[in-house]
Amino acid sequence: MLQTAAAAISLAQHFADAFPTSHKLYDQALKLFPNGVTHDLRHLTPFPVYIDRALGAYKWDVDGNQFIDYWSGHGALLLGHSHPQVVAAVQAQMARSTHPGGCHQLEIAWGEWVQKLVPSAERIRFVSSGTEATLMALRLARISTGKPRVLKFAGHFHGWHDYLVPGADPPYDGKPLPGIPQEAAASTVIIPPNQPAEVERVLGADPGIGCVILEPTGGHFGAVPIRGDFLHALRDITRRHNRLLIFDEVISGFRVHPGGAQGYYQVVPDLTTLAKVLAGGLPGGCLAGRADILAHLEFRPGRVKMKHPGTFNANPLSAAAGVAALSLVADGQASRRATELGVRLRRGLNRMFATKDVSWLAYGEFSAFKLLTKYQGPRPTDDDFIPYGGAVESLDGPKDARLVHAFRQAMLLNGVDLPGLSGMTTCAHSEADIDRTVSAVGTALDLLRDEGIA
Repeated sequence: MLQTAAAAISLAQHFADAFPTSHKLYDQALKLFPNGVTHDLRHLTPFPVYIDRALGAYKWDVDGNQFIDYWSGHGALLLGHSHPQVVAAVQAQMARSTHPGGCHQLEIAWGEWVQKLVPSAERIRFVSSGTEATLMALRLARISTGKPRVLKFAGHFHGWHDYLVPGADPPYDGKPLPGIPQEAAASTVIIPPNQPAEVERVLGADPGIGCVILEPTGGHFGAVPIRGDFLHALRDITRRHNRLLIFDEVISGFRVHPGGAQGYYQVVPDLTTLAKVLAGGLPGGCLAGRADILAHLEFRPGRVKMKHPGTFNANPLSAAAGVAALSLVADGQASRRATELGVRLRRGLNRMFATKDVSWLAYGEFSAFKLLTKYQGPRPTDDDFIPYGGAVESLDGPKDARLVHAFRQAMLLNGVDLPGLSGMTTCAHSEADIDRTVSAVGTALDLLRDEGIA
């Protein structure tokens, strides 16, 4: 593990000294990619660290530094990096075909695992990503209901397409996003989460809303947590108003429970979008749900059909990884283990914050952890605690970019890689990893204090 910077050396200088090869690679990337990165979250000031390999709970960069990883493959790697059974499955399929241009047996095995595990999965259609899955869900909802609009919740991310990216990130001021046509934005109705009476009011007032979509554990995997009572209320309200309920389980699917949040809370939506864990760390997604809704994908004489091509739908490499991964998570041990470690990490962090008397707080549910800075409120007494009463602006409002980038630098210098002020545990982490992470966060706070940042 890298040690903290000497007081006489700035955090930025120590960071540059520790990762010289990454710095050189970033200079090359700036000539190719906007900001030198291929995903917004990977942007880091003054430059990102370049990863060479990963195994289990760990990653190694191009300079040979080892990190405990909490990106979890952007949530896709419940089993950790390069699980041997997933690797073997992909290697075996690679030698057979990468794109046969036809149907194949693995897509059936993959679909059968989804149908076995996910309560709503009467029928399944594979796509290449979570964004494609939610786009398909909306289009099928419009065909099925004849209603053009969708109700979503502030802070919930459902991919970056025009109809659902509005309201995904703060500030939630209703201003149009660059590049989104007003006609598309007008099709999306956005309200705060966890307010069933407001859902009831909006659906009653707007007959043009055909469906309601949400992340069933809360936007950004629980930045503002959602619990079972709201999900049950939402199921009741949407049924009474004859609107479709869509669970976006791209992150929560198989991670919180083998059956996703719907399996954990025993609430069955009409449609479910899945990706990430679904494909075992490779690209892949699907829409699962009611047979009568997905029937609009079928060739039926005289009936409306939704057109759906897609070069990499049910790609056999993704299917091989998916079959291997779902067979491993099916018994629930992986999700339970990741959740147990998430609880240990949140509790350890909060004890450390209290001991150091700093205004930081850790919270979250299942395998997620979120960090609040400049927290003003009571300390949690158990893991059921939701700070600020679940207020969206307090929990998922704008972040101090300077602090976030400095914190990520300090954590990397202390052997931990996480995407900002949050992260996810996997079943590959150990108790020792968790304890080292708590220590690393404490040292990072000392570094930030020395820099006058926190």
